Amino acid sequence: MVRPNKPQILLTNDDGIGSAGLWAAAEALAELGFVTVAAPREQHSGAGRSMPQASDGVLREEQVTIHGKTWTVYAVGGSPAQTVQHAILELMPRRPDLVVAGINHGENLTTSITISGTVGAALEAAAFGVPALAVSLEMPKEKQRGESDADFSAAAHFTAHFGRLMMQADGLPDVDVLKIDVPSDATPETPWRVTRLSRSQYYVPVSPGREHLTEPVRVDFEIRFDQDLLEPDSDVFAVRVAREVSVTPLSLDMTSRVDLEQLARRLGAPTRGHG
Repeated sequence: MVRPNKPQILLTNDDGIGSAGLWAAAEALAELGFVTVAAPREQHSGAGRSMPQASDGVLREEQVTIHGKTWTVYAVGGSPAQTVQHAILELMPRRPDLVVAGINHGENLTTSITISGTVGAALEAAAFGVPALAVSLEMPKEKQRGESDADFSAAAHFTAHFGRLMMQADGLPDVDVLKIDVPSDATPETPWRVTRLSRSQYYVPVSPGREHLTEPVRVDFEIRFDQDLLEPDSDVFAVRVAREVSVTPLSLDMTSRVDLEQLARRLGAPTRGHG
């Protein structure tokens, strides 16, 4: 039963309704408020904040039992961002106090986060004016798009920790989303640090190597980075080198942090008159 006076939390992901990370997050967040679980019907890793026209938008109610507790959940025919839209507009009793996307199977690091369906869902929530978390657990590449036997307990701990802080903060200046990346060997006692997105490559596309251009292929990737070039205050350095939890503040405002007047002069913008 929904209790309107309790904090309302929407939980989603991009790995799909059966994801182990989703259910680890659900159990942790249940301590903070009433959790509505709505996740894509199928795997949608790499969907970003896309709104595919082919999505059918079907909302299918399901019963899922986790550790003896039965949850009513919704499998959504759409991308992670579309799932957030359907949940806020059609499922929630009111606008949620917090939206959490995750726990993702695999870290979301560097400027490649624009590809992430986990981050895309959180940004969509932010566009509704709702504070959001995008939480990911470091994993080997081969385990990032399938069933995983990973231990999500530390990531679940930090999900609840930062979820509580986001709801208590009553708004953080120019912070719409907190991106949380948890090392695979983390514990609840692992230190965390505030980071920025690294500009170094991390998920590096590789050539399909096909013989004929008409062969159907998918561009794959490999995880690769140069430790000597990493920024010490970056998300990659925190997770992969320091083995600490990375907390990266994200903003919907993607405007470059330059002097706009100086840039206008360099581009030869016409002088604006006064009065």
